[in-house]
Amino acid sequence: MSVRIEAPRTTRRARPASHRPMSPPVPTIEDFAPAPSPDGRRVAFLSDRAGTPGVWVCDVDAGPPVALPVGDEPVLAVSWSPDGKWLACVVAPGGAPRTELWVVRPDGTRRRQVAGFGRRSATLAGWLPDGAVLAVTETDERGQALLVDAGTGQRQVLAKGDLLTLLDVTPDAGVALLRRGPRNARWLELLDVATGERRRLVPDTGRGSTDQGWFGPDGTSVLARTDAYSELAALVRVDLTRPEQPPTRLAGRPDAELEHVTPSADGQRGALLWNTYGGRSELSLLDFASGVQRAVAAPGEVLGDAAFAADGGLLCLTAQGPVRPREVWLVDPSTGAPRPLRSDTAPRTDDAGVAPQLVDLRARDGLPLSGWLYRPAGPGPWPTAISLHGGPEAQERPGYNPLFQALVAQGVAVFAPNVRGSSGFGRSFVAADNLAGRYGAIADVAACADFLVDAGVARPGQLGCLGRSYGGYLVLAVLVNFPGLFAAGVAECGISDFRTFFAETEPWIAAAAVSKYGDPQRDGDLLRDLSPLTHIDRLDVPVLLIHGANDTNVPAGESAQVAEALAARGVPHGHLVLDGEGHDFLARDNAEAARTATTSWLTRHLAATATVVG
Repeated sequence: MSVRIEAPRTTRRARPASHRPMSPPVPTIEDFAPAPSPDGRRVAFLSDRAGTPGVWVCDVDAGPPVALPVGDEPVLAVSWSPDGKWLACVVAPGGAPRTELWVVRPDGTRRRQVAGFGRRSATLAGWLPDGAVLAVTETDERGQALLVDAGTGQRQVLAKGDLLTLLDVTPDAGVALLRRGPRNARWLELLDVATGERRRLVPDTGRGSTDQGWFGPDGTSVLARTDAYSELAALVRVDLTRPEQPPTRLAGRPDAELEHVTPSADGQRGALLWNTYGGRSELSLLDFASGVQRAVAAPGEVLGDAAFAADGGLLCLTAQGPVRPREVWLVDPSTGAPRPLRSDTAPRTDDAGVAPQLVDLRARDGLPLSGWLYRPAGPGPWPTAISLHGGPEAQERPGYNPLFQALVAQGVAVFAPNVRGSSGFGRSFVAADNLAGRYGAIADVAACADFLVDAGVARPGQLGCLGRSYGGYLVLAVLVNFPGLFAAGVAECGISDFRTFFAETEPWIAAAAVSKYGDPQRDGDLLRDLSPLTHIDRLDVPVLLIHGANDTNVPAGESAQVAEALAARGVPHGHLVLDGEGHDFLARDNAEAARTATTSWLTRHLAATATVVG
């Protein structure tokens, strides 16, 4: 067993483990997704301090935050216009995956919807410089790229197509940068707005994906974050005046994946977020012209949501850690000095809980795996839960997770692995579970269980598994493929039958998922065998099913049909449906209800098993 034990790189440390059971952490507010005003004097951000994510605004130097009246629906993103006159808000009605785009004045007036009407879902690429024109993608059966004037609501459709997303537009709106393609196989196209002509930016390498891109400051180049040319994602520049030339590599590391790049408004520099082994973040500032890159002290173990003020004098981001909820930090780009946006004096609970250990192990076929282990106080072995993240192109990272801390407080160890298909470990690893490779991902969970027992962490008969979204699918898949290995499970918003999933999910979600899961026609036999419902007769342990009533990503029927099948066979199960929620549980009360139900289910059933096995 190879275990890394590293102190969390935060300004606050976890409490030392004691010999008494810890109290579960008290729910606390989280602030995230900052959007600085153009002059850098104010910051809009999202917060669940009122119970559901909404928009709050505060001065950088002093004063409490003020809630912006943006309606009762949860807000997923906010962005300040370059002229300072508007805030754009991405809203999720009923918490569902379908989103709408609304604009509002910074004083809360003139709020109205500008995109995402009917069944269309709207996402925001950004603003054209020096004004209030939004670059937007609307998606239903197909995608369409458009420009929307925040003041008048006037819309200009630039392009339509399958699996299409608008990334950027030149200042004169003459050329647009589009992203095309399914998951893990995306590419960039240039669109001549006047003629409608489109051309692929670079030749197909036959591997990798390009997910982020934008025009350089002079409009004669495109900068892109891609793993099409290297195992770990890097930043490249494409010279539009010399299309025959291969891309130039601007920034890349052999020990870390480039997770995201945020360019400044003038296009002269960018904030680079690096994903180091295991999922910890590092931050650097890169001068695009000189290539000089400067490291900046990371104010938390996991960073995200980086955004420059339009004048370039302020960089905002979100920081979090295992014992520290998300909060907004400010970075001075000239000095690299970070400081928190102390928006109120509300008590926080970020000094409670345990820090995890980064653990290395091997899959049954020898593939290197890793994960984060949260140990309760006192000697092991313990009742243990394996937690499986969603995606699958996501990653278990040492961020804030109150569910893990609640389980540990009840004496249950948690192991959160990154099985094959997870991001953060390179192009090959993220594609290793495509199609029939999914059998390997399912077996990885069993390998984790074996490892935990052999290492003395878990006791046989006291292993549980939990997961949400793709992780919920993996829970069901492991329970039917490895009967007897786990004593209980919790599957949240998980696919149970690929046939019903593809038939009932949003059309653009289904189209993008074919490259990852398989084509429901061509790969019908494979998808049938990979569907947990096909083998539901093998599931004979207590399972809790949790779903949002308004989920249209993984429709709520996916859990309902499992509950029905288990009820028919008399298998103990629970079925919790949360009203007013979609795929992600955005209301704090509902998220807490799901956590409480999960903690109660696992502690009860794993402890009950302990009385049997001794």
